[in-house]
Amino acid sequence: MSCGLWKETLVVAEDYLFLCCTSPLPALPPPSESAAAMRIMAQEMETQHQPRFHSLAQSFLNKCGPDLCSSLRMVMEEMVGDGHLNWGRVVSIFAFTGVLARQLQEQKGMKPGLDPGQQQQELGHGPVNSHAMAETIADYLGEHKKDWMLENDGWEGFCKFSRSARDVSQDSSMKTALFAAAGVGIAGLTFLLVR
Repeated sequence: MSCGLWKETLVVAEDYLFLCCTSPLPALPPPSESAAAMRIMAQEMETQHQPRFHSLAQSFLNKCGPDLCSSLRMVMEEMVGDGHLNWGRVVSIFAFTGVLARQLQEQKGMKPGLDPGQQQQELGHGPVNSHAMAETIADYLGEHKKDWMLENDGWEGFCKFSRSARDVSQDSSMKTALFAAAGVGIAGLTFLLVR
């Protein structure tokens, strides 16, 4: 099942990064329910923390050096630095990586709307590309954090969580708690990038 978990994580990550790099053009339909849920949740989180994510992504790009994926992995580990992974922090990983991919695209002066193959060839920071960033997320969540993911029913558990979050109003305490939990991870990221 962990191989399936890694593959599903890769599909969700590739879909979200592609969406981030093709906006505002119409997006393709999501490849799975979990990808659709991530689109909604990560975009909400990015909207709520937009100035901070953009500032952090720029700081990251200025400090990461030639191995962007290795640095991205360190950021993911820092976002869960206290050892308490939750769905809010998973969403924050996707939201941050999406902002990062978009900023890389803008720095490269790419045209939006490239197909995924062209995107993989052209989006990069040195030898990295959006596919490599998606693989970094899949490696972290699908391998390093696989026990937590499996204990929480994997991407099916995320879909249940997302449905529950959508069932509550925007200003509810549950939505606030989701973003507060993710905010702890974002605070760790801020600490890492401002050192």
